[in-house]
Amino acid sequence: MTGIRRAVVASTALVLALCAGLAQADPRPWQLNMTRGVTTWSGVPHFLNNVALGVCVVIGTLVFGAMFIAMFRFRKSRGAVAEKWSHNTTVEIVWTTIPVLILATLAWLATDGMRTFYDTTGSQMTVKVTGYQWKWRYDYVDYLGKPVDKVGFMSRLDAQSDKTRQLGSGLDPYAVKVGDENTYLLNVDHPLVVPIHTKIRFLVTGGDVIHSWFVPQLGWKLDAIPGQINAAWADITKPGVYRGQCALLCGQDHGFMPIVVKAVSKADFAAWLAAQEKAATPTPTPAPAASSAAAPATAQVAAPARGGQG
Repeated sequence: MTGIRRAVVASTALVLALCAGLAQADPRPWQLNMTRGVTTWSGVPHFLNNVALGVCVVIGTLVFGAMFIAMFRFRKSRGAVAEKWSHNTTVEIVWTTIPVLILATLAWLATDGMRTFYDTTGSQMTVKVTGYQWKWRYDYVDYLGKPVDKVGFMSRLDAQSDKTRQLGSGLDPYAVKVGDENTYLLNVDHPLVVPIHTKIRFLVTGGDVIHSWFVPQLGWKLDAIPGQINAAWADITKPGVYRGQCALLCGQDHGFMPIVVKAVSKADFAAWLAAQEKAATPTPTPAPAASSAAAPATAQVAAPARGGQG
């Protein structure tokens, strides 16, 4: 019995230790826990994930622990004799009430999280995201209550990754880096630039087939469906570059349409937005300059009269 208890305790401790690893802002290889995210809301699904995981670990430990104890301690070879009763009202009430309470608690947490997720009221900025095969388009709609005029662009896989992915290129995918970070198939030519400490409403739709806009650090993903606009929001708390990908199979190049969100300070974003609006404003064509010297008037010369014949 002592050996079984030690094995159960050791197994539980190992599972909890593995699942309690520190979540990082960017998902990393061999990361064991869900990312905490960098927005004011991303802690909600992170917390709910940990609660549900804890419930599953406890239930699994109790169920499998009881099963193994019953199989080894009360096996027939040790002379165990099964009890004759088949019902116990107290036990049945307990094992019915506890699961109901657990499910009700998880349902309440999930419902409240979804309620706050879809509440985009009070947004200070609006960005429209449109998915195409196989690229994204970003259009800035408004910022701080003022409409943004003609600021939008396509965002597609960066040239280095695109060149490397071609068959027979002979290029090393591990050599595609930005600084020390490997960005093969995770970088774009034009990132989505947004300010921190700003509630941003995202309007997500599709231009051809169904896509899914997913940046793990924001804490959510949203389907981009043609003819339908889905809305979500994010308030990023720290500057940085956050990467994601299309999360829904959308054709042959589905794996080659990454997402990059660049979060900057409000001052830097205001300067960037002003530069984009200026670049989008057409330069007026100057009128042709008038000639400084007036053209000389044409003299009208009278034709000489013909002389008479003598």
